[in-house]
Amino acid sequence: MRRPRRRGRLLLFGAMIADRWPMRLTVLCAIYACMIAIAPAFAAERVDLVRVHKAERLLELVGDGKVLRSYSIALGGDPIGHKHQEGDQRTPEGRYVLDWRNPNSIAHKSIHISYPNADDLTAAKARNVDAGGMIMIHGQPNGFGWWGWLLQLVDWTDGCIAVTDSDMDEIWAMVADGTPIEIER
Repeated sequence: MRRPRRRGRLLLFGAMIADRWPMRLTVLCAIYACMIAIAPAFAAERVDLVRVHKAERLLELVGDGKVLRSYSIALGGDPIGHKHQEGDQRTPEGRYVLDWRNPNSIAHKSIHISYPNADDLTAAKARNVDAGGMIMIHGQPNGFGWWGWLLQLVDWTDGCIAVTDSDMDEIWAMVADGTPIEIER
């Protein structure tokens, strides 16, 4: 029994693969080149400081005295002034530390700001109020990342610093625990 038909199919299949292989190879090379180009940028750019300008709604990642990245932010519903107590919807001002992170938070990833510090606790005690806490840099509420660009147009957090999910992914990758953060008016 002859098998020319099968052989013809194999040749046809081989020709189809050969015709598509250059395209696949080109795509794979492009992906690899992007990975090589991007990975060193994150690895080489060490973040020494996170700086927040509340009035400008801007978060900056600083390394070796240079601004490496800048992000648009949303703040608490009443962002003017320093945070004084739980529920005032203000973002604290001053120098703190990014001390731990939560990959499974109610928002797309979160990095904790070490508020309240000793001065904040003393001031809250003098006013006989709870200083509050759980102030974070975080992405959009889980499930709402697709409309993060819209949420970033208004101050909607309870005192946290919100960025888009893609910005949070970049911040998460570049900022280590223990990095200082300066929050100014």
